[in-house]
Amino acid sequence: MLRKFIDWFKPLPDAAEKITDPQEITKQYKRWRLRLFISAYIGYAMYYVTRQNLNPIAHVFKEETGITNDQFGLMVSISLIAYGIGKFVSGMLADKSNIRVFLAFGLMASSVINLFFGYLTSFFLLVLFWTLNQSFQSMGFPPIARIFAYWFSPKERASKWTLWASAHTVGISIAAIIAAAVLKLMDITPLVHWQYVFVLSGILGLITSFYILRSVTDTPASVGLPPVEEYTGCQQLVTKQASEGESYWVLLRKYVLTNKYIWILSVAFLCVYFVRYVTLSWAAIFLDTRELSKASIPLIFTLNPLVGALGGITAGILTDKVFHGRCTPSNVIYFVLLAISAYCFYLFAGPNHLFLTGFFIAALGFFVDGPQNLINVQISLLTTKESVAAACGFCGLFGYIGGFLAGSGASYILTHWGWAGVFNSCIGACVVGVLLVMTAWKKENQDICKTK
Repeated sequence: MLRKFIDWFKPLPDAAEKITDPQEITKQYKRWRLRLFISAYIGYAMYYVTRQNLNPIAHVFKEETGITNDQFGLMVSISLIAYGIGKFVSGMLADKSNIRVFLAFGLMASSVINLFFGYLTSFFLLVLFWTLNQSFQSMGFPPIARIFAYWFSPKERASKWTLWASAHTVGISIAAIIAAAVLKLMDITPLVHWQYVFVLSGILGLITSFYILRSVTDTPASVGLPPVEEYTGCQQLVTKQASEGESYWVLLRKYVLTNKYIWILSVAFLCVYFVRYVTLSWAAIFLDTRELSKASIPLIFTLNPLVGALGGITAGILTDKVFHGRCTPSNVIYFVLLAISAYCFYLFAGPNHLFLTGFFIAALGFFVDGPQNLINVQISLLTTKESVAAACGFCGLFGYIGGFLAGSGASYILTHWGWAGVFNSCIGACVVGVLLVMTAWKKENQDICKTK
């Protein structure tokens, strides 16, 4: 039984019959690319639905379960650490797994946990299963990183990747809509309970996981297509340098763990996530201290993720169309403008400058989403396809260290240096981010794509 389960995850073998007709190759590449992109988009949006559904009902959840603020914070922190570590572990596993099965299984397991999570009463069980949920959630991103590495060339990857990344905004929005609908129905009928937020999320997640099993394939070779490098005539130099027959652990050591650029960009990713989570966790509290009305704060805050999705897409288009697939210039521009936005938000936020308040909190979302997406794209260009999921997972681990620092670290800064200290730390993170991403320019310029 266990053997069959493990075999289920094995990568699909190369197709027995290879497609050789150029027109048919083009037709099938277009078909599979569109199909995989749509599936990855829907699948990742649903990953967010089954992960971000706790936040909109946190106040009800705490009241109904009887847990304290400290207990709730501990539960979130532990699960966040599990998610960060899980991204790296899942990355290593995804590199050697069937993309279709790996992506579907993580969502399936998370959905099952959602079905019964709301009915748990023990604090220990709440922590245990939400941590397990986050662990399964970590299986969502790595196989999608493999999809982009195997199906899209370096010169087109950024625009496709950043467009896909808007799925997390869609997922967060769906989770909020489900929560709002359930809480509203609770006021109308006693038949509806707050646990239905998790139940409905779980049902939608299960349906989507079966859809992924039917719609996603593995690598181009598994459907008889040539590698994307051959199809597009664009090949990363680092891929050429990878020796045939090298074991996965050699690839992992050589192209991830001892790759200085992966480490440098991962620390830059930490800086991005520090700013991102300072904004997500503290912006509403900061606006409250500036005496904005309680009702206006949520409305203003929604501008951040909504405009953020547009910022990520714009960064991808800028990278592919203007800088020919090179991420460093876009990252530098976005980091600089992110620092300026953080300063201006601190300076102008308040009831007397409502337009500027909304504009700069939107700008924070717009400019943070650029490097948040592009650093992963950049990492995918500076490692091999065979280790891309592990490399992106390793980067994700650093991101959630940044998220953790944005919680406890920003709290410490706030206590000792006030809000000026918090926003100055964001500006400092942006400066460090600029210096770090610039170190990869020469390497990226050399390796990104050698056209045949």
